Amino acid sequence: MVGRDSAARRQVSREDVREPLGAVEGKHPEAGAIDLDRVIHERVRLGIVSALAVNGSLTFTDLRDLLGITDGNLSAHARRLEEADYVVCDKSYEGRTPKTEYSLTKTGRAEFAAYLDHMEAIIHATRQTGRS
Repeated sequence: MVGRDSAARRQVSREDVREPLGAVEGKHPEAGAIDLDRVIHERVRLGIVSALAVNGSLTFTDLRDLLGITDGNLSAHARRLEEADYVVCDKSYEGRTPKTEYSLTKTGRAEFAAYLDHMEAIIHATRQTGRS
């Protein structure tokens, strides 16, 4: 396995996190152009952000167990969310035991709210199509 060089890691920009949803754009003017946040939209990252939105903060172990994923999988997805400034990781110790705790940043909360608004617009547009 090839290790990652932190200097070689690509920083995530705002342009990297949006992708147009062409199926809705143009067909449903009331929905407008809906851009999905690719950072949040991935299944595991959506689970992380959703869990943190509901719980405020969770430890690495709690998140891993809640989502039913491996340590490596959680680490990779949490790192991506950190790079996008959606999640903050606080490392501390309880006695001699390391403790890693995650919580949403202000940006993360705002982007998650925007993501939910986008999904609601898609649902609304889809339901309107079904009634036509």
